[in-house]
Amino acid sequence: MRILAFDTSSQTASVAVLQDDDILYDVIIHTGLNHSETLLPAIDQACLRTKIPLPEFDVFACTLGPGSFTGLRIGAGTLKGFMLATGKPAVGVSSLAAIALNAEKTSKKIYALMDAGRGQVYTACFQYGAGGMIEQQGGEQVANPSDIVYDADAVYVGSGVIKYGAAFMPERQNGILSTAKQHCRASAVAVLGKAKYERGERLNAENFVPFYLRSADADQKKSFFGK
Repeated sequence: MRILAFDTSSQTASVAVLQDDDILYDVIIHTGLNHSETLLPAIDQACLRTKIPLPEFDVFACTLGPGSFTGLRIGAGTLKGFMLATGKPAVGVSSLAAIALNAEKTSKKIYALMDAGRGQVYTACFQYGAGGMIEQQGGEQVANPSDIVYDADAVYVGSGVIKYGAAFMPERQNGILSTAKQHCRASAVAVLGKAKYERGERLNAENFVPFYLRSADADQKKSFFGK
């Protein structure tokens, strides 16, 4: 199975290629939200480096939120275009789940925190399940960093930890991963997407929309798909 995965949920973009269980290509680009200019060239480069033309991928996977409204809209629009152009299936992945996958396999809870702007974070809790894949514990939410109750036995990961960790982590060094592991990587999107596809999950190209989480983002901007 060949999966082309990409992420545009934040100021970095990422593209990856997964073949069966092997990551053939994985890159992060610090675009500063210029995803409309950089995403397609990055995907072209992935196809060139792996020698896999776009129509030969079996599945497409993309983060659908939460995250930047503009970034999610670009990612979702690109995903929809690929689905319609190739007739191939696609799956949507939580950006927080992809960030959580940066953590080493552990029995501890993993909290993924993404900088949401406006002094807030998007966050959700995950744990590795019996099948060796992370599983979400409860819902995703928008939170003020100062309202987060720190758990000394948990692992924290994501851009929200880097920016706001001092507000809720009195012992940051004990639960924080390296800065290099804070970004959402398309390789994680591919792994999660493969698991969802194998469970029979699919997106409908005609009606799927990004998951903005913070209602104000969706209310202030018209959906890319006119919904």
